[in-house]
Amino acid sequence: MALRSTSPLDGSTLSVFKEWNGYKLRETLDEVAVGAVEWRALALAERAERLIQVAALLRSDSEELSRLITFEMGKLRREALQEVEDCARLCEQLARAAGDYLGQESLVDSDGRRVTLDQIPLGIVLAITPRYAPFWLVFRVAMPALLAGNGVVLKHASAVTQCAMAIDELLREGLGAPDAFRTLQINAAQVPSVIAAPMVSAVSFCGSGYAGREVAALAGEEGKKVTLHLGGSDPFIVLADADLERAVEAAFAARFANAGQRAAAAKRFIIVEELADTFIERLLQPVESELIYGDPMKEGTRFAPLASHALRDLLHRQVSGSRTQGARVVTGCMPGEPPGAFYQGSILDHVAPGMPAYDEELFGPVAAIIRVAGEAEAVEIANHAPIGIGASVWSADPERALRIGQGLRCGQVYINTPVAEDPAIPAGGVGPSGFGRLLGRAGCREFTGSKALIFS
Repeated sequence: MALRSTSPLDGSTLSVFKEWNGYKLRETLDEVAVGAVEWRALALAERAERLIQVAALLRSDSEELSRLITFEMGKLRREALQEVEDCARLCEQLARAAGDYLGQESLVDSDGRRVTLDQIPLGIVLAITPRYAPFWLVFRVAMPALLAGNGVVLKHASAVTQCAMAIDELLREGLGAPDAFRTLQINAAQVPSVIAAPMVSAVSFCGSGYAGREVAALAGEEGKKVTLHLGGSDPFIVLADADLERAVEAAFAARFANAGQRAAAAKRFIIVEELADTFIERLLQPVESELIYGDPMKEGTRFAPLASHALRDLLHRQVSGSRTQGARVVTGCMPGEPPGAFYQGSILDHVAPGMPAYDEELFGPVAAIIRVAGEAEAVEIANHAPIGIGASVWSADPERALRIGQGLRCGQVYINTPVAEDPAIPAGGVGPSGFGRLLGRAGCREFTGSKALIFS
């Protein structure tokens, strides 16, 4: 068997890697078990310094690394360069905050005794990641786990194996610890054996809800910690007193960056009826004039293909099903010209309950417009979707926006700004969107345990 990556642009095979057999997999896990002990023995300040070295390598190799992202995943070159830079910034932020996130704490217990709390690593973390941001989705798990003293093994999406191997090479060099992090050349069928391996202590999964539940069940059977980061259908609520110009500008960027392929991104645009027509009219202009799809390596291309033809076809089935049930096409809503996995920049209006665009996550460049009478209905509809990662609320009244935000079921609420992932802010969902946090102090401590030292 082989791991094969295929170009989203023309369907051609980009790379073929031989899958490891059971012996090679066990050998690698044994090597990481030894490497993790050596890595853990380094002082926190030294591990932080190694992350600074990784950031420097990311920047020095950014041209080549971004080229790999574009070839394998189809991301626009400028967006791929930004992804590499985001990974470098994450490494630097973690290094700066290492003492705050993971340093020893002091407290006094109920009997007045002095207590210190140490954050201790769990061991080896298995990271399972999808392809739509092939570097960022790895780094946001691996770097906090490594800073905390864990070893990390990666099962990346097979479609981006070149990126996975490049990450492996970069981290071996940057960390100065060849076996603290390793990429596993395995298929999905081999994942249960990795979860069950005695040296693996925890699992971080990002991907579909179905696969995530399977991974969680396997980890639960082994008594191992798991975090899940699954799908999202983030609401973007625009109230009558919103700054419409700013809201439309943010909506365009939030929905169509990376061809709409982000879990934490605006997908459902919940607009008060009195503003809906104007909002759509203003959003239509950049969608039709700026989303020029083509070769993502070329400078003039403004719109990339989806990561695979299968993703494009699923999106079109969802859009077509919604149209059949009464949703109205404002623009787009059709696949692009073959052979690439393109989908037109699309606006779908009058989306209503029962439609796929209302009830399901649209993972691609389609803005679903849901019209509401006012604030109460907006909150009710926003909370209708069981999957919730982030939300964006637009109003000239900050107190009103805050009140609405506090009533939304999600992990993050952004007021008058679109949802984004920042290295210092914990990110994660609620309900079927998963559990556990990435980034920030909380994310850094997901794969540690608190050891209490009590002094009489």
